[in-house]
Amino acid sequence: MVLTGAEIVIRCLQEEKVEYVFGYPGGAVLFIYDALFQQEQVRHVLVRHEQAAVHAADGFARSTDKVGVALVTSGPGATNAVTGIATAFCDSIPMVIISGQVPTAAIGQDAFQEVDTVGITRPCVKHNFLVKDVADIAPTIKKAFYLAKTGRPGPVLVDIPKDVTAQKTEFSYPEAVEMRSYSPVVKGHQGQIKKAIRLLKEAKRPMIYTGGGVVLSDAADALTRLVRKLGMPVTNTLMGLGGYPATDPQYLGMPGMHGTYEANMSMHFSDVLLAIGARFDDRVIGDPNHFAQEPRKIIHIDIDPASISKRVKVDVPIVGDVKDVLEEMIRQLDSTEEKGDDEALATWWKQIDEWRRRDCMKFKNSDEIIKPQFVIQKLCEVTGGDAFITSDVGQHQMWAAQYYKFDKPRRWLNSGGLGTMGVGLPYAMGAQLAHPGSPVACVTGEASIQMNIQELSTCKQFRLPIKICNLNNRYLGMVRQWQELFHGGRYSESYMDSLPDFAKLAESYGHVGIQVKNPSDVEGALREAFSRKNDLVFLDFLVDQTENVYPMVQGGKGLTEMILSAEDL
Repeated sequence: MVLTGAEIVIRCLQEEKVEYVFGYPGGAVLFIYDALFQQEQVRHVLVRHEQAAVHAADGFARSTDKVGVALVTSGPGATNAVTGIATAFCDSIPMVIISGQVPTAAIGQDAFQEVDTVGITRPCVKHNFLVKDVADIAPTIKKAFYLAKTGRPGPVLVDIPKDVTAQKTEFSYPEAVEMRSYSPVVKGHQGQIKKAIRLLKEAKRPMIYTGGGVVLSDAADALTRLVRKLGMPVTNTLMGLGGYPATDPQYLGMPGMHGTYEANMSMHFSDVLLAIGARFDDRVIGDPNHFAQEPRKIIHIDIDPASISKRVKVDVPIVGDVKDVLEEMIRQLDSTEEKGDDEALATWWKQIDEWRRRDCMKFKNSDEIIKPQFVIQKLCEVTGGDAFITSDVGQHQMWAAQYYKFDKPRRWLNSGGLGTMGVGLPYAMGAQLAHPGSPVACVTGEASIQMNIQELSTCKQFRLPIKICNLNNRYLGMVRQWQELFHGGRYSESYMDSLPDFAKLAESYGHVGIQVKNPSDVEGALREAFSRKNDLVFLDFLVDQTENVYPMVQGGKGLTEMILSAEDL
């Protein structure tokens, strides 16, 4: 079968069972768009900015176990996509980005809308390709999907010059991929797993610390079975929320900079720490030197060997797919008669319960002004804790992570590694398309939402009934908080002046807008919004401008040096 390069691109996407491509057309990809037009199997979602295209593909991937796909043109199309690519890279999200390029003969000639896309994206992709021969398109796209999904997932970019998409060749799609330089380890080392189990059995103060790797490897069920079998405390990082049920009594809450007192103290004072699909990053353990002060044995399970002992020295490294390793751990536990120290574990739980009594998530509610934490609590109540929740970045992100109880994986979509404002609405678009009929809510702030607010137009075109919960405090909230606490209250450029009427702005796009000023109206507004099954509803909550996120660990401090409330300052 002889096809053009553009037709081959689309046929490859069909072979990969791609449902949606998020994109924006331009000169370098017109042949591809023409091929898209002439088929119905792959649906295109026209965004209003290329950054949103990649974020939406990212949100689709985060809420499923599938690879997200974005399509952009050359030059500014590609550079606009970079923030989305870097966001996905930092959180290990499987994506394929297809970018147009100027014709082959024009590369390096400063042609119209030419940039070195491969060079620009090299630091923030798992891999990238420049396709110069039409015969290479199919095997390259096959490799791209394989690389994106296997091992430690990540974004892969395929850059295709315009003339290559017009040329013709025989089409056949490879059935398998072989890459000599790429062979990720999946199965964990049996001896290392045996060592890990022995350490856990001998532990007096064990702690299980889990991250986004649990979610990405679809290992939530295996983790839950392992944790309940061991009877040990567990914590999920910001990226791992939902990997273990938040309403389970063995769950201690999120660790780190805005984690719970009991999770941070248990992490710090454990004698055996089992880290699963987590990175020991700065927002979780704070100062590595402070963390190293307490003697402990560390077991680290990760698909990426480069992540092990990167920030914290590990005693038992286990390289492998998280799900496979956990299943093997459960199998070995079932086959051993060796018992753990139940008395020591009971004593450890008594200590944890003492820490829990501090009730670090308590806040002073008000009958006069809306507290943002209260909005999230009501959102969780109204949705039964079963919605897909996306967030932007800032105070609202932390409140959503702290007060919405995620019992299932892939229900919490946020930018953890890069901390990208503007992702919330595009993430919600991707999640809503992936899960039609399911409740999807975007928790955002008045600063973040304006970074991609043009996507309200996309939501109207594709009839996406997202519920937007705007915690509007008229400040760059997290910036203001740090300026208050550590910069003498000098609020340099953190006040949001000249804000639009968000409810009316939403209405101008053809959606429903509701402004909420009183605490007594919060629950009713949320219930009304979620009763509108077919409408996007923009809920603009005017919340307390002075509220801060607590608990808090200042940058460079240790986990035990927590600020639990304003009284601790």
